[in-house]
Amino acid sequence: MSAAHTSTGRAAGRHVVVIGAGIAGLAAAHRLLEGGAAVTVLEASGRLGGKLRAGEIAGVPVDLGAESMLARRPEGVDLARAVGLGDRLQPPATASATLWTRGALRPMPKGHVMGVPGDLAPLAASGVISAEGLDRIAADATLERTDVGEDVAVGAYVAERLGREVVDRLVEPLLGGVYAGDAYRISMRAAVPQLFEAARAERSLIAGVRSLQERAAEAARDLPADRPVFMGIDGGIGTLPGAVADAVRAAGGEIALRTPVRSLRRRGADGWRVVAGDRTIEADAVVLAAPAGPAARLLRDDCPAAATELDTVDSASMALITLAFRRADLERIPEGSGFLVPPVDGHRIKASTFASRKWGWIADADPELFVLRTSVGRYQDDALLGRDDAELVDISLADLGAAVGLAVRPVASTVTRWEGGLPQYFVGHPDRVARIRAALPGALRVCGAAYDGVGIPACIGSARRAADEILAALETRAPDFSGGE
Repeated sequence: MSAAHTSTGRAAGRHVVVIGAGIAGLAAAHRLLEGGAAVTVLEASGRLGGKLRAGEIAGVPVDLGAESMLARRPEGVDLARAVGLGDRLQPPATASATLWTRGALRPMPKGHVMGVPGDLAPLAASGVISAEGLDRIAADATLERTDVGEDVAVGAYVAERLGREVVDRLVEPLLGGVYAGDAYRISMRAAVPQLFEAARAERSLIAGVRSLQERAAEAARDLPADRPVFMGIDGGIGTLPGAVADAVRAAGGEIALRTPVRSLRRRGADGWRVVAGDRTIEADAVVLAAPAGPAARLLRDDCPAAATELDTVDSASMALITLAFRRADLERIPEGSGFLVPPVDGHRIKASTFASRKWGWIADADPELFVLRTSVGRYQDDALLGRDDAELVDISLADLGAAVGLAVRPVASTVTRWEGGLPQYFVGHPDRVARIRAALPGALRVCGAAYDGVGIPACIGSARRAADEILAALETRAPDFSGGE
């Protein structure tokens, strides 16, 4: 909460339209209402939450989209508590993931930063990297400094320092789990900024990672030893948007579903005219929380420079296949929270989460069932997404059989497709975002996954920034009560 905005309420009487009711748009609306603004949220679809979606399988509540949020970044946890979900926050019951690579499930090596090792002993013991690959990593200590300039692709830099095996078998599956992207194109400055700073500060990448880990250990000394890295919500992270929407409505905000915005145009020097469905809304300010493509379309007329930059933000599509099994039918229930799959191994699924192992609330909902999910689809590798749901279930079962020996059919299954759901942060992304924001007038701000991070706390953080900047801009202007419909 912004204490200054909450206490002064100097945005009272100002009308702000928020376009998009994903978690970023809802978080922006929540923050704007705290600052005293009147808020209307417009959402093209008939559903709240964007890529956060609660559902069920065989009567068990599950997430059909994002399932957890980083807890060591506070925005997501803080918002959950602010809307009454604090007592439902839950850490994972287990966080011990594995890699399905080189024909076996192998432990994820400890002591890495996004797959880049700081300690070679656990990496060597895992069997993930070959003897030749380990020798190549050791060359990092003697190589000349690698210039990273203003930005560099994560995969290109790590491969130059440590060899391609580290990228292909560690960095790629980890980054793929976040972005469904290509490590050889993803911006290190945007996706792993701490690694980028280490690369600028140290000649050796291994030395840079060790320095990062030492600083992190020092910072964590005064924190509880059991402080979780990630957090979920009993009933699913997908319940968060509904709780935020309830808080928005309770504070007087309006949320209109099935109301696509057809036009966004400047109204005089300070305001905006929003045409949505059969409505025309005069607003003092706008927060645009739509994906990059729709945002570019709406900005084309009045903010062409921002629209042009947004047109360059590409996206990846993926599908989640959620499966429920009778525990009595399973000969062996896999240990740990699941596994990641390096693309280089040639399998079709890219990950599997053992949901009933990972989340206590799923296991408790029906102890007779075991729920897991797989995912398919990567950037420019989405051929599988053209298959029908039954085929995707069969593909998942075949890979699960090879990975963990699964040999039974599920009692229920559901496939959730996220078309263009994951924006790609290509090299130069931070500068691109800066140019987008610089091209916007004071009464318009953008937020969401296309800008400062695809995780839930990052999206909420960008929403808070957008809302606070709008509130600050409104405080400098004389009240205008002429708006309306």
